[in-house]
Amino acid sequence: MTDFTTFSINGFIITKYTFMQLLNKVYRRLASTLSVGNMWKVSRINLTISMLVSLVLFSIVLINSCSSSKNMHAASDGPSELQQPKPQPLGNAARGKEVFRFETFGNEGFWFNAMRMQQGMDEAKVTPKQMLAMGLHFDMEALDAGLRKTLEAEFKTDLSMQNAPHLNDPKTTVMLVNSNAVIGMVPKDSNKDKKINIMEGDMVGVSCALCHTITDAYAFNMPGGGSAGRRIDGPAPITLNIGKLLATAKNSRAYYANLQLTIGGKTIGRASKGLEPTSTEAEVDAYLTNPAFYPVGTFDETQDGIGNPVKNVPLFRQDLAAPFGTSGQNALLENISNSSYTSNLDMTTIATPEGRQFLFLRAGDAGVKIHENYKQVLQETGVTGYPFVQAKFVGDAGNPDHAVGRRVDDQKLKDMTAYLFSLPAPAGAKVNTEMAARGRELFRTNCTGCHNVDQSKPVDAKLLNLKSIWSAYAPGPAGVRGDPKQSAILNSPGDFDDKMVIVDASDHGEPRGNALPLLLDLARTTIFLHNASVNSLDELLNPKRGKKSPHPFYIKNATQRAELVEFLRGLDVNSKK
Repeated sequence: MTDFTTFSINGFIITKYTFMQLLNKVYRRLASTLSVGNMWKVSRINLTISMLVSLVLFSIVLINSCSSSKNMHAASDGPSELQQPKPQPLGNAARGKEVFRFETFGNEGFWFNAMRMQQGMDEAKVTPKQMLAMGLHFDMEALDAGLRKTLEAEFKTDLSMQNAPHLNDPKTTVMLVNSNAVIGMVPKDSNKDKKINIMEGDMVGVSCALCHTITDAYAFNMPGGGSAGRRIDGPAPITLNIGKLLATAKNSRAYYANLQLTIGGKTIGRASKGLEPTSTEAEVDAYLTNPAFYPVGTFDETQDGIGNPVKNVPLFRQDLAAPFGTSGQNALLENISNSSYTSNLDMTTIATPEGRQFLFLRAGDAGVKIHENYKQVLQETGVTGYPFVQAKFVGDAGNPDHAVGRRVDDQKLKDMTAYLFSLPAPAGAKVNTEMAARGRELFRTNCTGCHNVDQSKPVDAKLLNLKSIWSAYAPGPAGVRGDPKQSAILNSPGDFDDKMVIVDASDHGEPRGNALPLLLDLARTTIFLHNASVNSLDELLNPKRGKKSPHPFYIKNATQRAELVEFLRGLDVNSKK
């Protein structure tokens, strides 16, 4: 049987079959030369010995050439020793669907009373067309038949005021929100009159779907923006401009703890200057709307005073994705969900005594300063009656189960975990099968030290040491934690490690490191690496990025790089071969 097993020489893939054919030709040519030249009388056994010596020498060259490539390794289908994730408690997936789409746990109080998002959007007269430009998505099935038909017709025009009056009318925005058609922005019957009208006292909260749902775009797809169609839960809306959305709020200063701050004269993040507790609304909005500081498709979800927005991640097939969060800070999906509800979607918990304790354990005196400054901001902007999230007070701040001492409904968290485990991953793109097959072999010799070929298998739960994926990582002390059992606070030049400076997995005994991503939905993705620093698969694999860039695992040959890209674009959970 012909052996088509492959190996690589200086980045070029060759099969054992081809290699043996080449050796055979060399053998015949050498034997012919020796016979015709009649210069030596070489016995068959001596010639065999000579060839074996040559083969050994060639093998040494081969080994040296392979080891000269940083990411080259023996062909395999994945890491040899996988770290298994922690078992996840599951609830009812059908109920979890409703939690994921519509549950706010009372955070509408934060968005109405602290951020004043509705008031800001009303004053700015935000239209549906502008909401789409911010990357929001519309659930057309939530609309009544009349409005749906009207908008479907207008989507087929040039969207001008003349041809699409409803899409340019802020009154239509109200109708969309009241219909629960703006995905992730959930209206609540706050005045208890058994009807929904955000112009008559009802408030709008935020659900997880805002950052983790798109549509099939059957009605409309705005280039670089949002879409209108039927919901597809799970994929990340990579064109969602969270910074600009936050800036529409009338009191975006209330988002202080999740912004890039200056504490003790120092700041960490993409901006050269951090925000102060005295920064104006205009200054906060300027930061939020600057894509160099807050890139489109990212969200800053940690209360650490560091400007570290990270790529929105998908939430389909979360049974394959543990641990959770960029730094793997959550072993359980329900815990990162709880943190989202009790701090990101209502961060006034940071201004409570438990929030102070949480920040002190994580960031020491700098954390306490963030707490004090945030209380000052809330007082100056007239925010009272916080926190707003409806959660059980459990104390023990800093515990990963309830980081800020509060826990929302446990059963609902488990139900949502079950739903996110069950969400199907998108199918891979239709690709050139021959190119993808060659790309697969490149993947097996370049990428499987960390990643699986078979995407239906869980990712390795082991966190990657930052130095192993970023040679320029040169951290120095950046503060002292209140909890000495956690890792030291370290920061390196560059922003690839900014998410791990304060928040890592050391609060439950794991090292500082980077969690592995799912290699799914890659054909649609235009943001790569957690810091959103790469815009395409070709760019990710191109050595032009430099040896000291994060994830410096490159394919120099452009043809082979295209083949590997083709393989990656076609990956889905059925890509076992």
